[in-house]
Amino acid sequence: MRTNHTDDDLMAEVARLVNELDPLPPGLVERTQFAVALDDIDRHVELEVAQWADNRPLAGVRGGMPGTITFFVGDLTVMVNVTRTGERQRIDGWLVPAGAHGVEVRVADHGSAVTTADEGGRFVLTEVPRGTTQLLVRMNAEQSRTVVTPTVDL
Repeated sequence: MRTNHTDDDLMAEVARLVNELDPLPPGLVERTQFAVALDDIDRHVELEVAQWADNRPLAGVRGGMPGTITFFVGDLTVMVNVTRTGERQRIDGWLVPAGAHGVEVRVADHGSAVTTADEGGRFVLTEVPRGTTQLLVRMNAEQSRTVVTPTVDL
């Protein structure tokens, strides 16, 4: 006996099986929306996306994340050390080249914490909530350049 399935019927069955056997990870849509929601950045500023200086994947990592994470793009290196303090964390960071650059740490569902690195490129943020995190570095006033890191679950 031959059934008469249309392409739409077959595709609907494939979609059902994929959703049942390999569903999207919880929170993936929200994390993706957070990563691209940079509404507060001045549209006249050059935006660059940094890369993680390690070949291990970042997405979805929890618990096994190293204490020190390094990002780079062009001539800028951003190194941060994360220290957990209960449900919060302390972020110590260093920028190379050094300078009084603005640093913003965005945490999904918690807003942002902002500071300025000292002339040596060092910055500290305490009591940062844990969660999906992204750093923005606004290079000093002589440059209209902002660097954004990939999101990391801290």
